[in-house]
Amino acid sequence: MSLLKYSFFSLLTLLSLNGCSSIAYYSQAIGGQWEIYRRSRAIDSVLADPATPTALKQKLTDILKMRAFASKVLHLPDNRSYTYYADIKRPYVVWSVFAAPAFSLKPKLWCFPIIGCVSYRGYFSEAAAMALAKDLRTQGYDVYVAGIAAYSTLGWFSDPVLNTMLAWNKSSMAGLIFHELAHQKIYIKNDTAFNEGFATTVEYVGVERWLAQYGTQKYLVDYQQSRQRQVEFVNLVLAIRKDLQEIYQQKPSPKAKTAAFQKLRAEYAILKKRWGGYAGYDAWFANDLNNAKLLSVVTYQDYVPAFRALLEQLDGDLVAFYEKVAQLGELPVEERRDQLAMLGVGTRNRTLIW
Repeated sequence: MSLLKYSFFSLLTLLSLNGCSSIAYYSQAIGGQWEIYRRSRAIDSVLADPATPTALKQKLTDILKMRAFASKVLHLPDNRSYTYYADIKRPYVVWSVFAAPAFSLKPKLWCFPIIGCVSYRGYFSEAAAMALAKDLRTQGYDVYVAGIAAYSTLGWFSDPVLNTMLAWNKSSMAGLIFHELAHQKIYIKNDTAFNEGFATTVEYVGVERWLAQYGTQKYLVDYQQSRQRQVEFVNLVLAIRKDLQEIYQQKPSPKAKTAAFQKLRAEYAILKKRWGGYAGYDAWFANDLNNAKLLSVVTYQDYVPAFRALLEQLDGDLVAFYEKVAQLGELPVEERRDQLAMLGVGTRNRTLIW
């Protein structure tokens, strides 16, 4: 039986184990995954096809170099992921729904077999994601729906390159591949922030090392500038999170909450001016700001300083780093978070440029 068929029937088994109440959700997951694999072709075949546009051939050739670099230099899984290409004819592969109570920064969790509990729920249909978002809002939750260009199946499938990834520049595509392969390397059940912080750290260091080998000086400078902006944006979000935590520990105050988010907008305007008008984060600020949108940033970034500090302690040795991260993942959750907190002390305000 092929890997595809094995994985497909594994999903059917999971569906049967979860009962009728989950049938609609798991059915769309199976259908979405099946569509991706139905459209997948080996990249070598796409490159050999004379009908393939030159621009697509160049991007896929670059991606094969990134894929080889990920295994040979970054010591990430060496498998068939990102050696296939699928055009799924839409701008995002999934839409993720994040939710949090109106006066809390504790995310709503959704629990699944094998992967455990996570702080988002993904749909292959934007309409389905929006329907869940509407329902959650009626329950009083703050909600944020984000279009996602790629995701990891944690090695259960051979994840393909998607057309949703190709609008990005080389550095972003490389980072996305490194990030998703990092999830295949290490994944800890029931700890989204740990998993995303680890994968994001691998993404950052991976892109720096890839650019050092394959990039031009301009690519490197552009990436460092982009990362510095990201650091400053994240620091704004983390500062407002601290303000909100203090507000929510007191009597719930819609007025104080609104004022905190207004402060975030005002400080972003100052930051944007200092950036010379760079508008890369305008879309994030364009719609309502709320707890769920804040958590969508924090989840990926909270533990990056700690993981970065650990890698620095190991002199940049990624093999040793993966071993230490795996050991952290085996600890009870509170002990794990204490260890990460100690690693992150004194690093939050340092530059994240490697």
